[in-house]
Amino acid sequence: MTTSYDAIVIGAGQSGPFLAVRLAQAGMKTALIEREHLGGTCVNDGCIPTKTLVASARTAHVARRAADYGVVVGGPISVDMKAVKARKDRVVSQSVEGLTKWIAGTANLTLVWGHARFTGSNTVEVNGETLEAPKIFINVGGRAVLPTWHGIDDVSVLTNTSMMAVDRLPEHLIVAGGSYIGLEFAQMYRRFGSRVTVVEYGDRLIAREDREVSREVQAILEREGVNFHFSVPSAKLTPGDGGQGVRVAFDGADQTHELVGSHLLAAVGRRPNTDDLGLDKAGIKTDARGFIAVDDELRTSVPGVWAMGDVNGKGAFTHTSYNDYQIVAANLLDGGQRRVSDRITAYALFIDPPLGRVGMSEAEVRARGKPALVGVMPMTRVGRARERGETQGFMKVLVDAESERILGAALLCIEGDEVVHSLLDVMAADASYKVIERAVHIHPTVSELIPTLLGTLAPLSVTA
Repeated sequence: MTTSYDAIVIGAGQSGPFLAVRLAQAGMKTALIEREHLGGTCVNDGCIPTKTLVASARTAHVARRAADYGVVVGGPISVDMKAVKARKDRVVSQSVEGLTKWIAGTANLTLVWGHARFTGSNTVEVNGETLEAPKIFINVGGRAVLPTWHGIDDVSVLTNTSMMAVDRLPEHLIVAGGSYIGLEFAQMYRRFGSRVTVVEYGDRLIAREDREVSREVQAILEREGVNFHFSVPSAKLTPGDGGQGVRVAFDGADQTHELVGSHLLAAVGRRPNTDDLGLDKAGIKTDARGFIAVDDELRTSVPGVWAMGDVNGKGAFTHTSYNDYQIVAANLLDGGQRRVSDRITAYALFIDPPLGRVGMSEAEVRARGKPALVGVMPMTRVGRARERGETQGFMKVLVDAESERILGAALLCIEGDEVVHSLLDVMAADASYKVIERAVHIHPTVSELIPTLLGTLAPLSVTA
């Protein structure tokens, strides 16, 4: 038996539910198919739970620094990991419950639990039943990959997903991967009280960032006691004493190292969930890494099928996934002409202080071979940072010397993940940097120093 719909949405991540509701509200009979949980990675084991944990870790960190602010705390600071996890679980549950009620209360929308696989260009099978629709939208997200280290199958390895179930303090957390996810967990668990060691494949942290950003991030975390090992392309894993924990052996520049950890977290990358969707039955093309190939409006190689979110390789963030929904909905329902290429790259690293990033890096600007300006300001010059006792980091902005358009920025500083939007908005408006340079901002804030930062612009050298 085949059940017909006007539209089918596969996956309830950050694009799927919003699009499904919009389609249903537009009068389309819509099916939303989800195999595990509503909200996808962000709600269940990504943004929301990790940032909730980050908040708990920051509270412990600030409490330990209480004397710096003239505040007396009686006795040592300790962390109840069961209570931390319970708080995280409550926040996640509130988000999932809200999403569940929203979907259940939407007319024309049917939630189908199960794993969907294509059986044709406009048909999918779920739980032995066939569903068909002239429009199908894929929003199945991605998952963590494990390092290809010898012995990886012989030890227990945590990922960002399984880490959410941890309710006790790791004695020594070894993090494989010195990029965004790994660094957030590294600082978080160091602040909870774990010993933390990061083992990175490359010669520096977060390789896509400029070297000065990598250096400062490393210095910030080292000041808190996080240890690092770089240039580790491979390692050998064996169980710890009594089968508990893990031993990580690898060759360094001049010696062989062996780390003994209570827990190992893999944070070396992610892959799209496309290997069990039956895409070949539909004729949907993917690239060499498994990402679904899409055009500038997120249409796949098969007419009537779109791919949104992490699965299309056009962005690996909640906000880019949500923007994918906005693009598809606007073009399908509102007569719009929105495109992925209109999107300005923006993201954050949520360590403390956070890194707010928008547009091009300094290396990318240099590679253009065109005249550019750069302004850099250490946070020791920012009154708000000094008042808060948080002067680590710096702010950097890059501008096209001819058009006066902002090309990019890196704000590694207190509230950098919020302040960066003042630059992003000017970039989205395609306006001169002088618009914000001449604006009068509120004192005392971090944002008020953005005009001052822009006032320091000087020619960017052609070499690093």
